[in-house]
Amino acid sequence: MIRTFIISLLFCCSMFPAAYAASLDTLAIDFAAPQRGTDLRPYLQACRSCGDSLPPPGAFTSDTAGLFHATKKMLSQPNDVWLRITVHNTGQKAATHFLFAGWQDDMTWYAPGKQPFRTGLMEDRGNVDRWSHFGFPLTLAPGETGTYYLHIRNRFYRENELMPVFFDAAGFAEFRSTQDELYKREVFVIQMLLGMLLILLSITIINHMQLPDRASLYFAVYMLGLILFFALRLETKPFALSFFSWVPLLKYYWDVPGLLFCFYMMQFLFARTFLGLRERYPLMNNVFRYGAVGAAILVIVCIALMAAGDFITPGMIYTWTYLISMLPLGISFVALARRTRHHPLMRFYLFGAISLYLLSIWAFVANAQPTEFTPLPELVYPYHAHALVLGVLLQAMFFAAGLSYRNKLLHQEKTKTQELLIRQLNKNKELQRKLNARLEELVREQTTEIVRKKNELEEQRKLQMDIEYSKKLAEIELKAIRAQINPHFIFNCLNSIQLFVMQRDFDHAQKYLSDFSYLIRKTLDFSRRNFISLSDEITYLNTYLGLEKMRFEQKMRYEIIVDPQIATSELEVPAMLLQPYVENAVKHGMTNEDHATGLLTLRFMQVESDMLACEIEDNGIGIERSRQLRATLPHHQSSGMEISLNRAELLNTMYNTDIQIEIIDKSSLQANDSGTVVRILIPQL
Repeated sequence: MIRTFIISLLFCCSMFPAAYAASLDTLAIDFAAPQRGTDLRPYLQACRSCGDSLPPPGAFTSDTAGLFHATKKMLSQPNDVWLRITVHNTGQKAATHFLFAGWQDDMTWYAPGKQPFRTGLMEDRGNVDRWSHFGFPLTLAPGETGTYYLHIRNRFYRENELMPVFFDAAGFAEFRSTQDELYKREVFVIQMLLGMLLILLSITIINHMQLPDRASLYFAVYMLGLILFFALRLETKPFALSFFSWVPLLKYYWDVPGLLFCFYMMQFLFARTFLGLRERYPLMNNVFRYGAVGAAILVIVCIALMAAGDFITPGMIYTWTYLISMLPLGISFVALARRTRHHPLMRFYLFGAISLYLLSIWAFVANAQPTEFTPLPELVYPYHAHALVLGVLLQAMFFAAGLSYRNKLLHQEKTKTQELLIRQLNKNKELQRKLNARLEELVREQTTEIVRKKNELEEQRKLQMDIEYSKKLAEIELKAIRAQINPHFIFNCLNSIQLFVMQRDFDHAQKYLSDFSYLIRKTLDFSRRNFISLSDEITYLNTYLGLEKMRFEQKMRYEIIVDPQIATSELEVPAMLLQPYVENAVKHGMTNEDHATGLLTLRFMQVESDMLACEIEDNGIGIERSRQLRATLPHHQSSGMEISLNRAELLNTMYNTDIQIEIIDKSSLQANDSGTVVRILIPQL
């Protein structure tokens, strides 16, 4: 009896090492028994960096030290590992169990007798049901043994939990339900944040449409970047709403570049425009400008690295960017805070920027997860990132409030400018009334003088007195004609100014008023003289055409061509003789339907040693068609050219000159051409 017991004991002892060795290679389990997350690590063999092809059995070892982890892990290099497990069904019933190895980026499952199945966060383009793909099925008949392989590739800088476990069908369904409940709070936080960001974006777009502003445009782009960033966070959470499942790599391409784009590049651009740093603080403007350029370069570099397959270096780039920029950003906030008293918008920017700055530091320092030193939290629970989400929201709200206040200030400033322009317009109307009254009085006085001189000359019988009478009469009539030209031109200019004010184009109105005041002074000055220098006449006409070009906007072009041999400061021309013809060319040269843009050309040429030629050419409807149109308008009276012609005749009489005026319709020279050429020959006395 004792001998039999000793032999049995020795046999059992001899079988123990073999059984123990088998337990390390094969998971013997009853598939009919419930499985609620059996730890598979003791039964797994691994092959690290063995390529994409299925390794031979001898390449696998039981050394899995440092491979598995229950929390997220920062990667310094891509993790490429093959896992092998052998399972034996000890039960009396065929069943399907599931192996779950975590939410990894790229996984390929190899089951006996079946095609490899590839899935993963970087690869799976399915719908919301794709989260069930991460539970890999193991189907075995009673007493059957199967060997399975799982190829895991994680190239991102952060690897999700990697803890292979074993479930039956009911256990896996329960696990998925637990995961669903786990992420509900996170999904709620992100969806709430997305809703508030969309509201702020809508308000910003509406404000930008009403009052276009570069600061609001930068803020809108910043909001879009944040919305895309947080919407993609949903894509990385199991059972969450997936907006971008059709392009899974987008959530990786916009992770680090999105942080650099939103929190650095767009914030620097927004601050420069919102605070007006270029005009107020040039040094700070340069700092923010170079910061935006540097952030843009880093965004491009990170995207290029990811396109090349390197997803780890961008994480390191952001880590060092965050750590290096902490001190300069803190100094810039202090420098800006010292100027809040002189800048009404500074408080809005500082409150928003410092909120995100401090809360991001707190979330970084308070991160209790066993991850390596990195400022890249998950932005949601449990990484204390609810505070970071709050910082993003506070910053967006302060920036949006600052934009609203800035728009209010701009509106008030424009209202004041409008009121000033209206007051200036009223003053101009009063000036017009006084000028008209003065001109009418001058006409009456000159007319009375003409009558008196005429009566005196009629009483004289001598020939010398008759000649003197004719000369004085011509001179006085010439002054009266110039007095008629002045109100005609002033009335047209004031109508143009009134049009700009009615169109709320205050910049053009102010420029128009400045040039108009110059023309008023020169007109009054020229009215007292019979002759002026050619240079003064060219300057006067150039200013007048500039005003008309502003009134016609893009519908008018002009050019003044002067013969280089002409000494413009030495030659003299009759004052205000050319202006009516130039005005008529503008009027009829801009109304030709065959030309979208009217062209007016002034040429001054020395045809002889004592003869100056001036040509006024336009591409308008032509003199003949203009006369036909005036014939159809019985109340239309155009006296400018007639007045200038009368002035030329009087000057010829007074100074015994031979001023010649020729008006040519270009259609008479060439049938398919249109426009008018006015040629004026002015002898030099």
